[in-house]
Amino acid sequence: MSNILSEPETFRDHISTVDKDGKRVWVYPKKPSGKLYQYRKYVSYLLLTMLFTGPFWKVNGLPVLMLNFPARKFILFGQIFWPQDFFILLLGFMAFVVFIILFTVVYGRVFCGWICPQTIFMEMVFRRIEYWIEGDAPQQKALDRAPMSFEKVWKKTAKHTLFVLVSFVIAHTFLAYIIGVEDLWQIVTDSPANHMGDLVSLIMFTGVFYFIFSRFREQVCTIVCPYGRLQGVMQDKQTITVAYDYQRGEPRSKLRKNQIRTEGDCIDCHQCVQVCPTGIDIRDGAQQMECINCTACIDACNNIMDLINKPHGLIRMTSEESIEEKKPWKLTPRVKLYTTILVLLMSAFGTLLATRSNVDATILRTPGMLYQNTESGGVSNLYNITVINKTDIQMPITLKLISPKGTIKVIRNELVLPKQGLVEGVFFAEIPKNSLELASSEITIGVYSGNQLLTTETTKFLGPGH
Repeated sequence: MSNILSEPETFRDHISTVDKDGKRVWVYPKKPSGKLYQYRKYVSYLLLTMLFTGPFWKVNGLPVLMLNFPARKFILFGQIFWPQDFFILLLGFMAFVVFIILFTVVYGRVFCGWICPQTIFMEMVFRRIEYWIEGDAPQQKALDRAPMSFEKVWKKTAKHTLFVLVSFVIAHTFLAYIIGVEDLWQIVTDSPANHMGDLVSLIMFTGVFYFIFSRFREQVCTIVCPYGRLQGVMQDKQTITVAYDYQRGEPRSKLRKNQIRTEGDCIDCHQCVQVCPTGIDIRDGAQQMECINCTACIDACNNIMDLINKPHGLIRMTSEESIEEKKPWKLTPRVKLYTTILVLLMSAFGTLLATRSNVDATILRTPGMLYQNTESGGVSNLYNITVINKTDIQMPITLKLISPKGTIKVIRNELVLPKQGLVEGVFFAEIPKNSLELASSEITIGVYSGNQLLTTETTKFLGPGH
């Protein structure tokens, strides 16, 4: 494409936010306006509402989502996942990764521009606070370059105070997804001295969020985020992305009054560059690492096209192949393959969730113990049992020998399974000697709560044999 554009293709040699001396180039994007920006705001408001109210949503008395990494307990849609369920979460994560890949292959980085929390917080929360207090891009530049004054002090103080407060709220919200809203409320209402570790964590997370959104900003997308660097591998000429129609726009030329225009539709107004939150020129070509497909440049260009009586779409969501060859977009074999894999993974994930037991039991013979002959003419083995409760209901449990017939005697106390917890116990399983044909047999033990069979477990039983 470099032979078509008005300047040599040098944009891939450096990122837009660093100058030739390696110093940070601060980005002052103009406030976007247009139809797509309105849609982005609606999507962002919906996602922000879901994020901040999510910790309060309950299913069967449990949070919709809780990721308690320290306790290794995870709750998804009201179901508790323990380390024993890790393979289910792993399958769900794999399905999510395939979905992101498929989405990127088809639609580019729309996820980054429209759904990613980093973009939503930056563009729809912190950036809008900045516009509200300091004004649009020209006013922000003038304020930063102006000497110290009362106006500069109060505006900067007000902005950064709000930044810290919003970061503090975000930190509390993320902590609620980790420990639960009830425990978070206890931390907030209790004496700070009783929760110094949690308080330090909140302050650290607040500082991290404040630093990201006040200073680091778009560098997260261009330097830290691995997804941005992988997009060039996942995209091809059939990928729908934000693209400049160089065949229609080139050669560029400024618009002059009463001119009979023979150049392309691009009047080189740089509005698309001025609204870009990562500081790139979309006209440099497709697959720029910094582009997050936020579509702000589309709105800016369409507004200019309205002013000069040209049709919309000089910058639009399309594929590189569509621009080059004027072909309509179509499904490619790679997209079909990714779709098939995604459907299979999601089907397997759904099946595992639907068939997953709410109670898991692990039964093992006590190490180093041989079988014992009983006075009643039977043979007994000693076992250790661990039962995990994945529900929010406490239940007493009993053990029954399902196959072969026999009896079970729990040692010491009865087994009571706490909600969202586990219980451990020791028991003897006794089987009549005439029911044992081999020295090592398999037995099936049922775990019951009342008359309800919760789960079954198969283990080895040792006997004298015949």
